[in-house]
Amino acid sequence: MSRVKKVLIIAPSIKTESKEVAEDIEKYLSEMRICVNSVFIDTTEGTMDIGNDIDLIVALGGDGTVLYAARCAAPYGTTVLPVNLGTFGYITEIEKTEWKESLDAYLSGADNVSKRLMLKVSVYRDGKEVFFSRGLNEAVICSSGIAKVINLGLSIDKTFAGNFRSDGMIVATPTGSTGYSLASGGPILDAEMRALIITPICPFTLSNRPVVTGEKEIVLEVLEHQRTDIVLTVDGQVLFELVENDKIVVEMSSKRLRLIHSTKRNFTEVIREKLHWAGDMRNA
Repeated sequence: MSRVKKVLIIAPSIKTESKEVAEDIEKYLSEMRICVNSVFIDTTEGTMDIGNDIDLIVALGGDGTVLYAARCAAPYGTTVLPVNLGTFGYITEIEKTEWKESLDAYLSGADNVSKRLMLKVSVYRDGKEVFFSRGLNEAVICSSGIAKVINLGLSIDKTFAGNFRSDGMIVATPTGSTGYSLASGGPILDAEMRALIITPICPFTLSNRPVVTGEKEIVLEVLEHQRTDIVLTVDGQVLFELVENDKIVVEMSSKRLRLIHSTKRNFTEVIREKLHWAGDMRNA
């Protein structure tokens, strides 16, 4: 218990249960003489500097709150406890009735922490870095309009892979493999793998398929003569407008997110329930 002395609760102000659950957690931790503070946010855009003295972040809400908390935690290696207040999520697998059990296990020294790969995403314009962010799920490059094809050049580990005409490109982590990448035809990866998925969104050429790669630098270039404005989003929460000839560099971050997981279910059970896997046509 000595490893946790200060806790920050991050919760969306829009959710009616946020204050009630936060108060329960505050009372429980205060009884253990652990300093705790709650922050109720109106948006998950951007990142908040939490400082280097927070030992644990409790993220109340849904997957969006956890993605926000992950960016806050990343610079300091802070552990995150995700507590679900909405529908059953991939990342927020701990239900609001289960937080005490998972928290107690962590405080007592149990090994119920998943170490999740994060992305670091930079944009270079005329040789200078003009944008930087970390992300837990994915980086997406796409048109700011609806159903507009864009042209991107792709290099992997300094080797040119080709030019792509598509609705966009996703570079996803294993955690993000069950999100936008999956919806675009990408594979599901085990949450603790060290790998990245490059997934074209509705590619113009059917031979352009998702690629799983290892610890390599991925560079996407916004080619000239685009017919639409193009944007970069990180975890669907951090947005940056791109221009022609911009280079987007995506790599594995040296910072892994320490995410407390449920003591009641594992990764396979989470995706089985979320994806409604039946295994038998009669039970589907």
